[in-house]
Amino acid sequence: MSYHLEYVDKPERFDEVVEQDGVTVVVDSKALFSIIGSTMNWEEGPLGAKFVFNNPNIKDACGCGESFTV
Repeated sequence: MSYHLEYVDKPERFDEVVEQDGVTVVVDSKALFSIIGSTMNWEEGPLGAKFVFNNPNIKDACGCGESFTV
């Protein structure tokens, strides 16, 4: 599995909508059980900025951290 971010105009029927600090995130209904308890943060550093995910359900991940197994 991996995280996939894209813009959407409106959520699908069973998608989860999360709003916090003026930001709205739509979670695909097929991914909900894989990310329960996860956090997503925006981090800025000297080499750039990125979203950082902390998912307590991950059992194994690749060396670069881009894909994982739950």
